[in-house]
Amino acid sequence: MKLNRSILSAAIVAGLGFAAQVHAQETQQTPAANDKVKDIETITVVGVRGSLEKSLDTKKEAASHVEVVTAEDIGKLPAKNVADTLQRLPGVNISSSSATEGGFDESDRISLRGGSPSLTQTLVNGHTVGTGDWFVLSQVQTVGRSVSYSLLPAEIVSQVVIHKTSEAKLTEGGSAGSVNIVTRRPLQFADEITTEASVGGVYADLPGKTDPQFNGLFNWRNADSSAGVMFQAFYEKRNLRRDGQEVVGGFNKIAATDPVVATNPDLAGVLYPNLLGAVLFEQERTRKGGVLDAQFKPTDNLTLGLNAFYSKLEADNYNRNYMLWTSQFASNVAPLPGYKIVDGVLTNATYANQPGSTTPYGVYDQISRPGAASESKYIAVDADWQVSDSFNLKFQGGKTEGHGKSPQQDVIELGTAAGGGASWGMNGALNPIDWSLGGNNASPSGILPANGWIFGANAIDALDEEKWYQADGEFTFTEGALASLDFGVRYSDHTRENLFEIAQGPKGDWQNLANYPLNNFHNYPGDFASGIGGSHPNNIWYWTPEQLAAFNAQFANRDPVARFFWQDSYSVNEKTTAAFIQANFQGDRWSGNLGLRWVRTKQDTIYNTGAPEENTVQGPITGSAFGNYFRNRYENTYKELLPSLNLKYEFTDELIGRFAASKTLTRPDFSALAGSVSLDDLTHSGSGGNPKLEPIVSTNLDVSLEWYFAPRALLAASIYQMDLDDYVAFGTETRTFLDQQATTNNGGVPVFADYRVSVPVNSNAKIKGFELTYEQPIGDNWGVAANYTYADSSSDSVKPVFGTSRDTYNVSGYFENDKFNARLSYTYRSEFYAGVSRTDDFFQDSIGNLSASLGYKVNDWMTVTLDALNLNDPELKYYSQVNGEGRKLPYAFYENGRQYYVNFRFRF
Repeated sequence: MKLNRSILSAAIVAGLGFAAQVHAQETQQTPAANDKVKDIETITVVGVRGSLEKSLDTKKEAASHVEVVTAEDIGKLPAKNVADTLQRLPGVNISSSSATEGGFDESDRISLRGGSPSLTQTLVNGHTVGTGDWFVLSQVQTVGRSVSYSLLPAEIVSQVVIHKTSEAKLTEGGSAGSVNIVTRRPLQFADEITTEASVGGVYADLPGKTDPQFNGLFNWRNADSSAGVMFQAFYEKRNLRRDGQEVVGGFNKIAATDPVVATNPDLAGVLYPNLLGAVLFEQERTRKGGVLDAQFKPTDNLTLGLNAFYSKLEADNYNRNYMLWTSQFASNVAPLPGYKIVDGVLTNATYANQPGSTTPYGVYDQISRPGAASESKYIAVDADWQVSDSFNLKFQGGKTEGHGKSPQQDVIELGTAAGGGASWGMNGALNPIDWSLGGNNASPSGILPANGWIFGANAIDALDEEKWYQADGEFTFTEGALASLDFGVRYSDHTRENLFEIAQGPKGDWQNLANYPLNNFHNYPGDFASGIGGSHPNNIWYWTPEQLAAFNAQFANRDPVARFFWQDSYSVNEKTTAAFIQANFQGDRWSGNLGLRWVRTKQDTIYNTGAPEENTVQGPITGSAFGNYFRNRYENTYKELLPSLNLKYEFTDELIGRFAASKTLTRPDFSALAGSVSLDDLTHSGSGGNPKLEPIVSTNLDVSLEWYFAPRALLAASIYQMDLDDYVAFGTETRTFLDQQATTNNGGVPVFADYRVSVPVNSNAKIKGFELTYEQPIGDNWGVAANYTYADSSSDSVKPVFGTSRDTYNVSGYFENDKFNARLSYTYRSEFYAGVSRTDDFFQDSIGNLSASLGYKVNDWMTVTLDALNLNDPELKYYSQVNGEGRKLPYAFYENGRQYYVNFRFRF
């Protein structure tokens, strides 16, 4: 690390040597350069070709290494949110989930250059945006720094700029880079009145349902462009269904002392799948909200603005998981002769029916989450004051707020198939397991309430809030090497917390079969999991969400005091002060900037533990059925100096070289800091937090060469390296907790046990790679684009670096004339480390997605479009590694099906 910092220091000193020759670029230009950018900004984007040209022009003129997507790009690409669009850019990866909920059919997180989503900063109009998640584990257990892009419809965007290299004037937070989403402003519209609308529907083939889609925009500005108001609204509904197989809880090991070893000694130390499930997930998503923007110019040199945004994703969902409960019998009952052990894993086994047995060979979870939702909103005011010809001041302030809500979970867990026999046969790590479970899975005739449970978190409203204020100034110079000088200050107060949660349990006569609707049930779809392969139970019965709600209303204990789940209660507050200065230079063919950003963060973390520690401020706190607990508080203040250097050289008008060096900062994930605890009573494993984590500081180098060899054409290559000091990895330790299941079985008398808990720790990591980009029109109507990204990562930790796909590539082709346009795109990313499930590492296998879009211009005010996503019906595959061992074991498999969008777009 000392060597890399020396390289950075030398690079910045070398940059000072060029200061006498170079002038500012991008937003810090000489008057001539400023006029050039203004010309670009006033280009009227027409069609795919026009939008590509504008994107490349903006990239070419930028002072640093950026990627750009314009509004027409988003409108004509097969994409429904911003993340779906950005995945086709070099160096960009997307993922469709943020916790362990598995993958879906819509992109949700963005990551850059082989880093995790938390290493990428997402901004809207240059400021942070509060976010939320609809999935309960993302609200309380896997709470990252990334923004949920499922809350950001593509239609709100004017332009997206991805900063791959840093500048001092950019808000800190993204070690790997930042994404700035720029919304439309009312004074930018060419016409005094603009009205746009899109009306259509989406058909998803797996659920077999069609739902409405609407987007509308109205903009008014006066004739002299001194006042304007824009209003935009969206309402987008769709149904999704996901079929899958999961190995819940990973693989267990048969101990040498287990009874089965006495008759079958070769089974000692052998792994077997813990809970092997057939999973049906259904969800109705409704995204609705809007944008309000107003601008007013009381004088020619002063512009005042107000920008407000609101988006809510209603995400009611129902998950059913019918599972083979192998841990109930594998350590006690010998499999029939003919079982197979391969590389220490019991890959094939059959168990005979056990007449008269009361041991459940299966367990069935039905979990309905009515009211699950996420939302994001902000209101920002700004002022742009041109004090004089050479001095400009900008002010901005606002508040942003995100929520993730799980108001209610209606749950029933039932034992099934007592002694009913079972079998499984593994087909490698990347193929589903063939399995069977005795008894009748088509009806609830064989359920065993005595072996079940009522669980589930309720009353969650996780908050993500920030208030910020900033002021920026710019001095421009007409003579000499120094073209302009930027400076500014920023203050923010950010809180992420979940202060309350009810973890329900059973009450009353809930185990009495007379209280169950045994003759009123439904069954899985007939084509369940037909796309993932494997042999598994089908036609599985289930109750409706309404039936579960009625049952839970009667038999779930939701006492707000006794069922307060203190393990998931946390709060992290960060007060940050920042200041920067940035000098911008320009010479004959040289340009660049040199800057320094100073950041001070005061972090206040509140978390709970079951035993006192050095940071305890209150306790023991009594009254919770989950045991007495202690409230802890840890305060940490850190400061960082973040230098940055960007150099650009125009070898010719078409050939541009860039060099950049910087230090960047990312704060640890909120869940890594706040100590939220997740436990599995069956395996005595879990996960926790570490409030003493230090921020991640990255030393970055970037070199790129761009050849704009024709209009709308680019051939580019870049190499990069990130040295991540205090990268957050995972370790394991043993902690003592109350065993809820054992306590219940013990008549309520507390039973404590040791749990192997995965906890975050500071380590060091490195990511390096290169990018290749090719774009070119072919004739007047055709065009192609392709890019490839290679990323290689390493860590001092025993865990891999989260999110690094070694290979990512995109290929697309388009056709466009005055009436018709078409585009076909394919994107691919190789396998990557996806996180820790309890103490086991799991990985997502490689995946490719094929999408297409068609458009027909009926007349000047109407266009018809057809977008098709996931045309190749990709299967999401995950595998695990037990305790860091090299063996690949199957973990989860999902299919989501295809989606087709038809829209009628109107412009008046």
